[in-house]
Amino acid sequence: MIYKNIKRATLLSFIASSTIYATNGDNLIGVGAKTRAMGGAGIALSQGAESTLVNPASITKVQSSEVSVGGTMFMPNIKTTDGYGNEYESDADFSVIPLVAIASNLENGFYLGVGMYGTAGMGVDFRGTPTLMDMETTLQLMQFATPLAYKSGNLSLGIAPIMQYGSLDINYNYYTPEAVNSVGYGQKQDFGFGINLGAIYDFENGLSIGLMYKSKIKMDYDRVISTATAPFGINIGDKLTQPAEYGVGIAYSYNAHTLALDYKKIKWSKADGYKGFGWKDQNIIAFGYQYKTPKWALRAGFNHASTAIEFGNNPILNAFNILGFPATSKNHYTLGGTYQFNKNLSVDSTFVYSPEVKKKTATPMGVLTNKHSELSLTMQINYKF
Repeated sequence: MIYKNIKRATLLSFIASSTIYATNGDNLIGVGAKTRAMGGAGIALSQGAESTLVNPASITKVQSSEVSVGGTMFMPNIKTTDGYGNEYESDADFSVIPLVAIASNLENGFYLGVGMYGTAGMGVDFRGTPTLMDMETTLQLMQFATPLAYKSGNLSLGIAPIMQYGSLDINYNYYTPEAVNSVGYGQKQDFGFGINLGAIYDFENGLSIGLMYKSKIKMDYDRVISTATAPFGINIGDKLTQPAEYGVGIAYSYNAHTLALDYKKIKWSKADGYKGFGWKDQNIIAFGYQYKTPKWALRAGFNHASTAIEFGNNPILNAFNILGFPATSKNHYTLGGTYQFNKNLSVDSTFVYSPEVKKKTATPMGVLTNKHSELSLTMQINYKF
């Protein structure tokens, strides 16, 4: 019975490990170099074309047309200590997350944009580690958005249909006294659809207030998860839905100075897959400061999120959460800037650091300890025409 529980706990942790580690749960704190440099705050603050997925209403600040192209080098550091006191580090410690965004002023109050964003792009790699089931997993998520916005007076409204592409691959070995058993259905893809709604109201004194809502996006990776769980008699389905989220933001600009503050909630507990693993809704606070001149800009920010994982009395779920899906990052410190080469061309860079979070909990395999920290560098080129 104990051995059976250990197998199930290890399997659950493995399945979870196929999901990405990307700061706020499995979401990036922000999309785009300028937004990330502001700690992810941007619901009430437009940063040009890159803001299309943050709040579609924000593209009404684009004067003519603008294109942004960039990417984030994401470097998580995930270490797990097993019940024997041995510490292992995941080899999946580097990924590149792309961004392409375009926004145009169509005149007569209408604005149109197109965006392609990698919202995640990594997994875990514990090959050669039998006590962690030689896990090798990858989940990639990318969203395509086409925001349409309208501005009347001080009020901007936006809507952005979203198409999400997802790819999931799971391969592992589980060990019994008799044999080594290899399991893996192979890589599967799926497309899901959602919508992003937003509004911004600009007051005359430099104050702006924004609202946003993004619907959940249903994803089904046919037979990938169920194949992995079948040998252990566990049926959790193949759905891994990206959760709905909503938020409110406020921004204030005075001369060269801008302050932005966002509150956002992510509904993990209502998303298929995540709710089965016991994830909790997440409350996020993002704060950013910007100092901008005609030739350059400097930004700094802070992002704090409540953890989506709570360790409880279920040792199997504890093992799953701490070993396979340690989405435990809480605080992120950000710093970035922009250099304006001329009136059309500029370049952004942003550095994000999430300090190490250490979690320990009892599981059927003994007491497990996880350490999780993150570094990322975002580079982006912008051109106005």
